Amino acid sequence: MSAGWDTDVLVVGAGLAGLHVATLLAGRGHAVSVVDKRADLGRSIRTTGIFVRRTLDDFPLPAGHLGPPIRQVALYPPSLRRPVVLVSGRDEFRVGDMPGLYAAFAARAREAGAQVLLGTRYAGYADGAAQLVGGDGAPSVVRARFVVGADGARSRVARDLHLDRNERLLVGAEEVFPSAGTEVPTFHCVLHPRLAPGYLGWVVDDGEHVHLGTAGYASRYPEGVWRALRELTAVAPGLPSRPTDVERRGGPIPVGGLLRRISSRRGLLVGDAAGAVSPLTAGGLDPCLRLSEHAADALDEALTTGDPSALRSYDGAALRRRFRGRVAMRRSMGLVRSPAAMEAAFTALRTTPGQRAARSIFFADRSFPLPAPV
Repeated sequence: MSAGWDTDVLVVGAGLAGLHVATLLAGRGHAVSVVDKRADLGRSIRTTGIFVRRTLDDFPLPAGHLGPPIRQVALYPPSLRRPVVLVSGRDEFRVGDMPGLYAAFAARAREAGAQVLLGTRYAGYADGAAQLVGGDGAPSVVRARFVVGADGARSRVARDLHLDRNERLLVGAEEVFPSAGTEVPTFHCVLHPRLAPGYLGWVVDDGEHVHLGTAGYASRYPEGVWRALRELTAVAPGLPSRPTDVERRGGPIPVGGLLRRISSRRGLLVGDAAGAVSPLTAGGLDPCLRLSEHAADALDEALTTGDPSALRSYDGAALRRRFRGRVAMRRSMGLVRSPAAMEAAFTALRTTPGQRAARSIFFADRSFPLPAPV
């Protein structure tokens, strides 16, 4: 690792959000460096990798790293009786091979001209200089005009830039293993206030892989999220024989909505670091890609004009207003604390208006709200 270098933009975190903004900026001729403490991007994955139709329509994701399409969603109450089944006439979801997608996005960034340094830990930023530590423990200093925090829900870059940080978090746990094959790829969702407090448990089986998971508020898992996942495994609907060799994933999920202060004269936040996750569905892959494009536009203007005030257009407070309804629904879900209450509330989903609302949530044409083009 070199003793130091200069760059226009230092991106901290080589997830999809960070790699996408790096690719866009490098493609516009700016010097971009990406660092990630992971030596292998296929390790320590924290996302289920579910892509919704709007993302698949609007972004050139490599088809070879996407599973078969899913059109069917089954919603179960805690009793697992009489699920509400929703079927779309369109391909609504595809589950990504996340190690393969990370590798593909990293390759795109390098091809665009970005420097991608794995096994490199970010140790802080002040006065235009970022402190890095290589895999061999050797420190270096990078002088960067701007820093992009793509370093997750508990972003250190957010702290260093004195920006907002996520406070409302779910915790998730998931196991991934090969599918035994299924005639109808299905997204099974279990609403259970004890095994998935404030959110849901899921079994996504697309015929190639099974993703079995749960997420909820950490304080309401009395014995921890992994214990709840083991209990869910015993009752999960549509679950094929589970092998002993599984991939395990887990981590925090911000659900408080987009943060208000996500930029300063020194840089900005993208992805989970910015709270760019749907408060209601906890889906973050569509928001991370869309917000990264908005971030790239703001940074490009600041770099081209030499005026850091251009980053003011990257305003979380202005966008946050469009999340009020979803934040309110998220809080309503969190109020249901007993399985009996959830069973009673679930009856509304069996009505025509309830199923219409559920279809709107799962099969909506909406995407992450961004400013209208000027």
